[in-house]
Amino acid sequence: MTSRRGVLKLIGGGVVLAAASAGGFIALNQPSVAAREAWRLAGQETEYRRRFLSYALLAPNPHNRQPWLVELEGGDALTLYVDLERRLPATDPFDRQIIIGCGAFLELLRLAAAEEGYDTEISSFPEGAPALDGRLDARPVAHVRFIPDKVKADPLFAYVLNRHTNREVYEPRDVEPEKLAALIAAGSVYGVTVRTCGNDQTAERLRDLTWRGHERESTTAYTMQESIDLMRIGPAETNLYRDGISLESPFLALGKLVGAVSKEALADPASAAFKQGLDMYRPMAASARAFVWMLNDGASREGQIDAGRAYMRLTLETAAHGLVVHPWSQALQEYPEIADLYRDLHELVGDGQRLQMLVRVGYAKPVVPAPRRGLEAHMLS
Repeated sequence: MTSRRGVLKLIGGGVVLAAASAGGFIALNQPSVAAREAWRLAGQETEYRRRFLSYALLAPNPHNRQPWLVELEGGDALTLYVDLERRLPATDPFDRQIIIGCGAFLELLRLAAAEEGYDTEISSFPEGAPALDGRLDARPVAHVRFIPDKVKADPLFAYVLNRHTNREVYEPRDVEPEKLAALIAAGSVYGVTVRTCGNDQTAERLRDLTWRGHERESTTAYTMQESIDLMRIGPAETNLYRDGISLESPFLALGKLVGAVSKEALADPASAAFKQGLDMYRPMAASARAFVWMLNDGASREGQIDAGRAYMRLTLETAAHGLVVHPWSQALQEYPEIADLYRDLHELVGDGQRLQMLVRVGYAKPVVPAPRRGLEAHMLS
């Protein structure tokens, strides 16, 4: 599922930070600790459903929109809705990626409940689903009922706090075949098929397609503007919003201070900020040594929920094996300007099905967690 949180880290490469005053400036412009508070508070709620939800809100989701709204019902149930103001109409015009993010949320909710012995009955779109070529509306995405003392804990839950989307350049190290096989097993659930490739000819073609997808989205004005509008430049802005695309580093802070980094500059294809931001993704794409993709029949909205649930499991399995993961979803999107790459990607690895997720997998240095808005931001009751 695609965020541009790191899209400008290289912009600072063109800015020289004076050594004499660097120490204090760097200390003041580290990633916001407060914006990641939800990761530290997970599991500390007293009410059992809220406790499970405190983990579920850590799920991966597109552009870190965190679009989940929850209403507790009675003493054993809840209903999940989508905050319709947190969709991505430019890059996700039919809300497919938003629904996948809801599926990831529901699977993490299920895992948290199982950790305490609760089974979960999940009913997707209990009041009906929008058409595949339509948009989400006010109807619920899922209804969940919890049943105590019914299931055993799932070992994947142990990796919830270690799972982070990692957008760095990956190490020049191939992913072992047995680890790719474990990812296939973990993600091939709920009617989803997982396929992988190592550092072979398919990976070479996928590196090209993922780069071109990123370039296409970045150079299409209205899709790039959607990302720019969600950029949070610096720790103070990141802490204020606790969502979207966090751009936090001392170099970026200095660029903002001197006027080199701004949303206006980032939207201007002629600016140095735009060009350097685009160029930083080239080595990311080139560093991919393995890819994983997820398919199903694409015939229903329920299948999109299932794809998100399967993706949640796959990402936890990557953490279990010391791997990192980064979605490259631009070429899977459905706005008109991306249609040729969508077709090429499906012809390459689609096998006549609907590609729901495409990710690169590998080894990289750890990254800080993505910001989260906290449990109260998601509660309707």
